[in-house]
Amino acid sequence: MRWGAAGSARRVSLRHLPPLDGLRAVALCAVLVVHGMPAWLPGGFLGVDVFFVLSGFLITSLLLREAEVTGRVSLGGFWLRRARRLLPALVLLVLTVVLAAAYLLPGQEPGALRTDAVAALTYWANWRMVLRDGDYFTATAAASPLQHTWSLAIEEQFYLLWPVLILFALRARRPRLLTGALCAAGFAASTVAAAVLYDPLHPGRAYFGSDTRAAALLAGCALAAAAPVVARHPTARRCVAVAGAVLLAGLAVLAGGAGAWLYRGGFALTAVAAAAVLAELAAAPGTPVARLLGAAPLVWVGRVSYGGYLWHWPLFGVLDTGRTGLDGPRLLALRVAATLAVAAASFYLVEQPLRRPGRLRWAAGPAAGLAAATAAALAVVAPAPPVAPPVLVAAPAAQPSGQTPSAVSTVPPVSRAGRRPGPPRAMVIGDSVSWTLGAYWPAGASGLTLTNEGVQGCGIAVLPELRYGGEAHTNYPYCATWESRWGGSTTSQDPDVVVVLLDRWELMDRRLDGRWTHVGEPAYDTYLSAQLRRAVDLTAARGARVALLTAPYTRRQERPDGGLWPEDTPARVDAWNRLLTEVAGSHPDRPVVLDLNRVLCPDGAFTWRVGGVQVRSDGLHLTPAGVQRVVAPWLEPQLLRLATT
Repeated sequence: MRWGAAGSARRVSLRHLPPLDGLRAVALCAVLVVHGMPAWLPGGFLGVDVFFVLSGFLITSLLLREAEVTGRVSLGGFWLRRARRLLPALVLLVLTVVLAAAYLLPGQEPGALRTDAVAALTYWANWRMVLRDGDYFTATAAASPLQHTWSLAIEEQFYLLWPVLILFALRARRPRLLTGALCAAGFAASTVAAAVLYDPLHPGRAYFGSDTRAAALLAGCALAAAAPVVARHPTARRCVAVAGAVLLAGLAVLAGGAGAWLYRGGFALTAVAAAAVLAELAAAPGTPVARLLGAAPLVWVGRVSYGGYLWHWPLFGVLDTGRTGLDGPRLLALRVAATLAVAAASFYLVEQPLRRPGRLRWAAGPAAGLAAATAAALAVVAPAPPVAPPVLVAAPAAQPSGQTPSAVSTVPPVSRAGRRPGPPRAMVIGDSVSWTLGAYWPAGASGLTLTNEGVQGCGIAVLPELRYGGEAHTNYPYCATWESRWGGSTTSQDPDVVVVLLDRWELMDRRLDGRWTHVGEPAYDTYLSAQLRRAVDLTAARGARVALLTAPYTRRQERPDGGLWPEDTPARVDAWNRLLTEVAGSHPDRPVVLDLNRVLCPDGAFTWRVGGVQVRSDGLHLTPAGVQRVVAPWLEPQLLRLATT
């Protein structure tokens, strides 16, 4: 067996299997749905792991096949084919985003966007997210339009190393066996790394790390190495595939949020399930399920799925409720249609021509035209950006006790009589609990349009040192920008009513003036009161009514002795809710306090279920059923009254 880095080896291709394109289409649809209507498919983000498994399987199959047919593997040829396949569409996307961002995405900081662009093009976007202390489950309008390229970065980093390891495996007497052993060892190491590196306050390292997410790629690689063995056991393969399909469907429907289970075996389990399904589709493409996935529409979507994934994130960000006047299923339909249209244009005008040598000059014109047409088409639905609110300085350092935040908004109040016609508009803002409220809100039920500005891991308490679960941590640096984010969201969304839900980050121990303190102690209450008044100032600045939801009792995690950590104790919740009531009663904008705690804890204590409906997924965050069947029926009529009176 020979190996080398030259590109002289004859190119080897694999037999086209339409069901695999169909599986790609299903994975893409899962991602589109979870980014557009999270309540419909809370676990849709796992579609990325299905992509990883598929990629690992196909690439390793191709490398092994090349070695068996030609007696060598050409590293140069492999990397050149990868670049020709992936870079044209990526370059087009990045150019379009950078050119259009100034007009369509005014909230993006130019310097940060330039760095994001470089990270995307050089395939280190995942580590860019880690360095920024980013979190996939952060839901904010300020998210980078190139944030989603983290998954491409993980793949390409993997494929810089993996072919080299394949070369060494080919020197063995049984190269497939050694390849499988390498995959198994890597899979185990990646799974352990994800569990060890997971930090509930800073999950980005475990979510975006190339090492922690390699397990799914390696699962696909292992399947490719074991393909001859798998093919000889059809009955066992089919049974395992059925179990894998059921598991994947269950995870997609039921698994939501950023729970620890993902990193403690959840991602690994997803990868194994996806590999089981893939094994059956690849070995038996004539089965009824395989023929269904091989249907022409699904195959077409699968073929353009790379472009679909690339374009969906910035398109979803631009095509929002404020620009289109749509929400719920209608907005999702528009976003999906736009995504597939641009993906198809990219596929036929740019990707396919440039995969053939000598076509660069021919495709340059269509590529430039597509970029210009995409930006122009989006500009049609994008009104001139609103005047940005003043930049509000929110230093991460603690403010002295009793001192009110110094930045004062100069955004003029807007008369409610001057609002444009249409359904009442609500905005939910706060931390990850408020994000689940907005994400799982039932769309189109009453004509109330609701936008979600919740952010994972950030409240309005931004003192840098905190204690969570008995351990000291550092606050997210991003959280210190909460004033500019809240002011910007209020200005851009221009809601009739703002729903504020804050609890977790305000209930933790914080270090203030050199000592640990918490809600209920006078000095910290003074600090929190000032922050809360500032929150009401910002959200009411344009005339919106403000609804402050009380924090519900929680049971996020227990101490080793079975007791509660301080942030989960009812005393902390009660102290915070009293503070809410006091601020609401004395604030000139007279925000309304709505007792969510009584709805979710009707007996005055934490409970997992209300009226037979599970309302918490992990003791803290809301479930889709909890929002749609318990919270929304109680909250929606009150928001309508506030928005229309």
